[in-house]
Amino acid sequence: MGVLDGRRALVAGGASGIGRAIAEAYLAEGADVVIADVDEAAAQLTAKELGAAAAVRVDVANEESVRAAYAGAVEALGRVDVLVNSAGILEESELADMSLDMWRRTIDIDLTGMFLMCRAAVPAMVAAGEGRIVNIASQLGIKGGVGLAHYAAAKAGAIALTKSLALEVSRHNVLVNAIAPGPIETPLVDGITEDWKVAKRAELPLGRFGLPREVAPTAVLLASDPGGNLYVGQTLGPNSGDVMP
Repeated sequence: MGVLDGRRALVAGGASGIGRAIAEAYLAEGADVVIADVDEAAAQLTAKELGAAAAVRVDVANEESVRAAYAGAVEALGRVDVLVNSAGILEESELADMSLDMWRRTIDIDLTGMFLMCRAAVPAMVAAGEGRIVNIASQLGIKGGVGLAHYAAAKAGAIALTKSLALEVSRHNVLVNAIAPGPIETPLVDGITEDWKVAKRAELPLGRFGLPREVAPTAVLLASDPGGNLYVGQTLGPNSGDVMP
């Protein structure tokens, strides 16, 4: 018996990194899972490798794509009672050199995409009288980061979105929470300069970046019953000690 037996989850950004690790952990705990990703081929391959119920393509910054992906997940699962928002991008630029296109692209995918996914899922969860939403934020949304003002701003918005939505829907037993990892060894972080990574490791009390499989158990907790039952609008921080609230 897994702690997520009977749960039906949609994992956006589930083809790689933290999203893939969460999908794998959910499946191991008995959930049925649909993998959603902008890279449809990678989503299909991940679903096959992990034994997920299905894969769908989603561009989280596109309203119609989100609507279609959510409908596809419902068709595959019957319902979605756990939504994980892990889709995102990470590009490095100091603010004075940052293009408006880079700023908008980051906000569109990392924040507006989360809003669109939540908006797609919430009505059915409220009608059902239960649901869990797990939003992947970042510790940089709390403390900021050199060369990552756009990313930090998006992730701060994700934390505020999580709290606000939790206030709106918790009375319907729809529990919305965030995870704010520290730097994690993922394809996203691979694109950051080595100088940034060396400096960041030196800041961390743990002295190392985390691994996706070390974040996934937090997402299992938030989706579980009774483990996640009292978490409302919280931001949990598997972050190597980078932020200590």
